[in-house]
Amino acid sequence: MELDVSRRRIKLDKELNELDHLVIDFTKILNANKTDYVLVSGYISILFGRSRSSEDIDLVVKKISRKQFSILWQALSEKGFECITTDDPKNAYDRYLMKRSAIRFAKEGTFIPNMEFKFPKTELDKWAVAYAKKVVLNGNAIKISPIELQVPFKLFLGSEKDIEDAKYLYKLFKETLDKRLLAYFLENLDKEDKFNKYLA
Repeated sequence: MELDVSRRRIKLDKELNELDHLVIDFTKILNANKTDYVLVSGYISILFGRSRSSEDIDLVVKKISRKQFSILWQALSEKGFECITTDDPKNAYDRYLMKRSAIRFAKEGTFIPNMEFKFPKTELDKWAVAYAKKVVLNGNAIKISPIELQVPFKLFLGSEKDIEDAKYLYKLFKETLDKRLLAYFLENLDKEDKFNKYLA
């Protein structure tokens, strides 16, 4: 794995896994439809080489209108993705997304792995979308939650797997992190003690 980190973007070249291919295919459609999004949670550590399993990829999408969502739904369908939560785009929008619930998309004929698609629920979700970090993965542009938020958020989730994700990402990016931003989110999520216990 080759990693090149700057303030504006992360350039990554590696052998792609099944999740990477799914992310690239799905986000190409989002990008083509000018849909703002951010990849969050467990996939980020997998993206950067942590060896662990995951059946889904968490995606937060800036809230769009029902009309925009219908256009996106059609574009996803044309590229071989189907919603495994409901087969009705109006139902997906009104009864799931607008009710703060997620829907899931997978390649036709499969259930896993899948993309968990949801609108922002919290101010942190909105911030992550607005300040998503660009990653150039084998020449493909994708957007992830900044590591300065991802590490505290993983400590906030608190499972053994999440803590190991936080430790992995912090060790990998320690020298390039914005320490003030990291400290802000650690305080915001009240995880300074956990950070000092596991990562400092």
